Amino acid sequence: MNNLIVEYKNMIAFHPGYYIKELIEEEELTQQEFAKKIGTTPKTISKLLNGEINLSDEVAIGLAIMYKTSVEVWKNLQRKYEDVMNEIKKNEDIKKQIVVLDYIDYNFFVEQKLVEPAKTKKEKIENLCSYFNVASLKSFDRIDYFTSYRKENTKIYEKNIINSNLWVQTAINEGVKLNISQHFDKEKLLKSIPEIRKMTLQSPKVFYPRLKEIFKECGVSFILLPHLKNSKINGAVKWINKEKVILAINVRRKFADIFWFSLFHEIKHVLQKKIAMTILSDGYTEETLQNLDKTLENEADEFSKNTLISKEEYEDFVLKSDFSKDSICRFAKSINIHSGIVVGRLQKENIIGYDKYNDLREKYILE
Repeated sequence: MNNLIVEYKNMIAFHPGYYIKELIEEEELTQQEFAKKIGTTPKTISKLLNGEINLSDEVAIGLAIMYKTSVEVWKNLQRKYEDVMNEIKKNEDIKKQIVVLDYIDYNFFVEQKLVEPAKTKKEKIENLCSYFNVASLKSFDRIDYFTSYRKENTKIYEKNIINSNLWVQTAINEGVKLNISQHFDKEKLLKSIPEIRKMTLQSPKVFYPRLKEIFKECGVSFILLPHLKNSKINGAVKWINKEKVILAINVRRKFADIFWFSLFHEIKHVLQKKIAMTILSDGYTEETLQNLDKTLENEADEFSKNTLISKEEYEDFVLKSDFSKDSICRFAKSINIHSGIVVGRLQKENIIGYDKYNDLREKYILE
């Protein structure tokens, strides 16, 4: 393949320079002589003959005068070349996008009613690009699209980067669709925290409608999004502008304690109001993160833990060293919190094993 003749499968593209080269050879002219005849420079002719530049209007006019043709004859040669080249590039791009598509669970987006079912890979790519409003799915394999992973870390795979980016963008898209008119009200959200905490003792059917209502009243677009295979995101906070914010939670782990910890963690990120940042809570260790403000993350963790179980009450309970089921249930009842949240905290801090009292850890069905 050279720059003048490009072949791809059953397609072939001839650069206008190919035809000009033939004319020069037929007339036994030098490039300098030919350039003078059509009123351009030898450098321009040289670049045309090498397929390095497109045919300009100026050169097309000169050729039309010299060979007594219409300007359109020469412009059409350029257009045909560009059409074939664009088709070739499009096919090459589709091949690259198919590599990305093969990492994606397309049915996830169908089940969420975000895209239509599709049979061919090309159709799936078109549907996903349309939903995400991008020119190419290759956008999502960028390590810095939303996530901030260390490039040299071998634990971070391309499939994780792609699907983490897709999950976050889906959450943003759906959050924008809610079109909440209320501006963010920090004071109202702070005042609502005790009511939200009490919801840990309620069933999802009871608390979920009210939880959505509270967030709406506070000017927060609240999104619960199912887990997308190979994504590692637990939650995300994204400011659309100074007054509009999206809070998204991944409901992959439906244990109540994880849900509530994640929720209050993200609430703290909302309260931090870092407008220029998309703050993600993911499933990776600190070693795999880059440029993430660990202070913000630590603040969110502490806020969540201490909102659910105050530091003083938790430390007093741990000091007693009685971690029987009865003791845990009594403690949970005394502080008006779900017993599974106490179990989850003790497991997380390696005070009890992960095999202990999981019957107290309620599982939610959230839709």
